[in-house]
Amino acid sequence: MDSAEFKHFRKKLKKTQRQMSQLLGTSIKAIHSYEQGWRTVPPHVERHMFFLISRIVEHKKDRRPCWEVKKCPPELKKECPAWEFKAGQLCWFICGTICDGGVHQNWKEKMKVCRSCDVFKYLL
Repeated sequence: MDSAEFKHFRKKLKKTQRQMSQLLGTSIKAIHSYEQGWRTVPPHVERHMFFLISRIVEHKKDRRPCWEVKKCPPELKKECPAWEFKAGQLCWFICGTICDGGVHQNWKEKMKVCRSCDVFKYLL
């Protein structure tokens, strides 16, 4: 997540920088730094921000779960935490999901895949 995207999502949440710092459990100085591009947005902050955005997206109930969107075969689906926890609309939030045939090594690698997925694009 870059500084412009961070600021865009903060505004979409209708939060001041101070309110955002409270929601994310960080300092207001950190929020300033993320928005100015002085500091990179850490994975845990990015993840938290996307989670908050996911809670305000309209028509949540109309969305299909990821295993339907991605047409996952049953044997793969049964191994995936998104299926196990019935979180087909929060698959991007859960580490260890089996997208594109394998588990990703870290959040950054996972987000590369998620950003090209229709389930995640719905948030953006």
